[in-house]
Amino acid sequence: MLKDSATDSSHGAPAGFEHDAFVHASDEEFVQRAAGFVRQGLAAGETIVAVLPPERIAVLRDALGPLRHDVCFTDMTVAGGNPARLIPFWRDILDQHPGPVRALGEPAYPGRSQAAYDEVLLHEALTGIAFAHDRSFRLCCAYEASVGIDPTATHSAAEALAEKGFRTALDDIPDRAERWEFGPDELGEIRQWLSGRAASHGVSRDRLEDLSLALHEICTNSIRFGGGRGRLAVWIADGTLICDVLDRGRIDNLLIGRVLPPLDGLGGRGVWLANQLCDLAQLRSGDGFTQVRLHTRLR
Repeated sequence: MLKDSATDSSHGAPAGFEHDAFVHASDEEFVQRAAGFVRQGLAAGETIVAVLPPERIAVLRDALGPLRHDVCFTDMTVAGGNPARLIPFWRDILDQHPGPVRALGEPAYPGRSQAAYDEVLLHEALTGIAFAHDRSFRLCCAYEASVGIDPTATHSAAEALAEKGFRTALDDIPDRAERWEFGPDELGEIRQWLSGRAASHGVSRDRLEDLSLALHEICTNSIRFGGGRGRLAVWIADGTLICDVLDRGRIDNLLIGRVLPPLDGLGGRGVWLANQLCDLAQLRSGDGFTQVRLHTRLR
C-alpha cells in the first residue's frame, strides 16, 4: 500500500493554502474519505467543488444523497485532461467564490498515459506555488492505489520538486522521429508538411488547425526568445502525434502557460495557447534549453 497523506495537515504547504492527498484501494475507501471531507466543508458553510472522473462522481453522488445538490461536480477528464489547465481552472473557481473553497480532485485518474502522469506530478507540485497565498483554499487529491503514484512528495516538498521537474529535460526522442532545424524562413514549410502528415493519419480538420496554431506559436517563441532557431522532431506513439520543439532559451517562470499573461505582456501567450489547444503539452526549461512537447491524439 502506498503512503497515505493525512487529510488533516498541510504537509509543508505555505501558510494558508492546504494541499492534502489520500490513497484509496476501492470505491468504499474512496467514498469514506471523500464523503467525510465534503460533509465537513458543507457543515462549515464552504463552497464545495469536486473534479473527478465520471465513475468517481457517480459513487460520490450516491453516497452523499441529498447533499449532492450542494456540491459542484466537474468531469476531471475534461477539465484536467491536460493537467496544465487545472491551475487556471481552480483560479477561476476562487475568483467566482470569494469565501472558503474546499475542493476534491483526482488528476491522476486511471487510464492516463505515462506522459500525462508525469505532467500530473509536475502540476501537483506547481499547485503549491500557484496558490501559496490563497488562505481560503483547501484542495484534497484522491489517488487510486493501482496507479502506483505516491503523492507524499508532491504534497510536501512542492517547491523543490517543481523546480527539479521543470528544469529536467524530457525523455529522449526516438530514433524513428522525423527532424527539422528551423528559423523564420522555414515556419511556413513546417506548417504545410505537418498538415499533410497529420491529415494522412486521420487527424480531423479542427484538431489539425489547433495543432498547427499551437506549433506555430511555440516555434515562433523559439525564434524570438530561444536564439533565433530551433529543432523540431515529430513522431507517432500510442495513437498520438507528438511534436517536440527544442531551442537554446531559458524560462524562469515555473507557472508559464498556467497563468493567462496580460495582453501587453512579452511572451507567455504561445504556451498558454498550446495548453488550451493540445491534448497534452509538456514544457521543460533549464540552463541553455527550453523544450516543449505537444501531444495530439490521432482519433
